[in-house]
Amino acid sequence: MKPIVALLLVCFFMAGGQAQNEPSKDLADNTMPDLVLIFTKTEGYRHKSIEKGVQTFRELGRRNRFVALQTEFSEDFNPQSLKNYKLVVFLSTTLDVLNETQQAAFESYIKNGGSYLGVHAATDTEYDWPWYGKLAGAYFDSHPEQQEAKIDVMDNTHPSTAHLDKVWMHFDEWYNFKNLNPKVNVLLKLDETSYKGGTNGANHPIAWYHEFDGGRAFYTGLGHTEAAFDEPDFRQHLLGAIEWCLKRR
Repeated sequence: MKPIVALLLVCFFMAGGQAQNEPSKDLADNTMPDLVLIFTKTEGYRHKSIEKGVQTFRELGRRNRFVALQTEFSEDFNPQSLKNYKLVVFLSTTLDVLNETQQAAFESYIKNGGSYLGVHAATDTEYDWPWYGKLAGAYFDSHPEQQEAKIDVMDNTHPSTAHLDKVWMHFDEWYNFKNLNPKVNVLLKLDETSYKGGTNGANHPIAWYHEFDGGRAFYTGLGHTEAAFDEPDFRQHLLGAIEWCLKRR
């Protein structure tokens, strides 16, 4: 384990694994928290919501026994580093963020049981790496202006959607996708009749999960705006995705 990782874990336990005045779900549990790597490198458009997203993952971690560590450095994608993490989050990454050696290290991580969580622009990433496209489940194609849309909940048994009603009205930037992986399990679909600019038609998934190449993968297209990360339903959606990726549920 890297010295910086060990130091952060010591600090976590010295702080009781929680933010001040924020109760933890399991204070009596002294097991080591899971480490989650939040990867935020961008080579194209950089979303203003990235920093708010990192803050949200950290807040969720303090209450739910995981530690979220952010990196902008693709050099962290090496076998020695990646083996420390139970989950790697691509938080609105864009374009080519890993070289071939780093890609191979991440593929090996997933094949050895690691987990991936892609948020929003994670599908606007690594267009020349077909394995990544299948892992993420699709590639970004286009988007209309930000607006409210109707989301149909296709499966309310997954921890990321169990808290939702059958219909979720949400304001965001709605991605149109290409190269959709037909083998994913769709959780949420957009109703294109409820907003302007959709191009995927009646089958327009916006969140999904699947077992892939030995590991787990989850993607949500929500999270363009900073305000989204303050919405309780979206925060619970993220937490459920994290818990599934960490194989807790």
